[in-house]
Amino acid sequence: MGLSLTSTAFTHHGEVPHRYTCDGNDSSPALAWSGMPAGTQSLALIVYDPDAPDPAHPQRIWVHWVLYNLPPNCSGLKEQIAPQALPLGTLQGVNDWGRVGYGGPCPPIGRHRYFFALYALDTMLPDVGKPSRLQLMQAMQGHILAQTELVGTYQR
Repeated sequence: MGLSLTSTAFTHHGEVPHRYTCDGNDSSPALAWSGMPAGTQSLALIVYDPDAPDPAHPQRIWVHWVLYNLPPNCSGLKEQIAPQALPLGTLQGVNDWGRVGYGGPCPPIGRHRYFFALYALDTMLPDVGKPSRLQLMQAMQGHILAQTELVGTYQR
């Protein structure tokens, strides 16, 4: 079956509920995953919007959340998870607001897509501080066993 990622908050390609956006509580949705490939030593999760600032004329990827070194025995994250409640060993990177943690959808114009990308890795990554999405992608290079994504949409 392979690596899969779901949420009780929204379906794949479905609308991200208001409470998980900057217009609501700006809290992270519950996520669940399964189907870890053999040899998985850690997981990474990157949440991003490839439609910034305008889906009709995207200019950049806007990063909403960066997590890495999630333990392979972890099967998900609860809704509105606090940093201290993240699974033991999990490290966070910086989002495009320049802070650590989840920042919900907050599109300036149009309907944007939000990719919750999960990666199964064959290693525990070294503590690379608070990496950006690109820095984490570099660190993961050559270590990705499997990846999957859950896509939600939102328009203000």
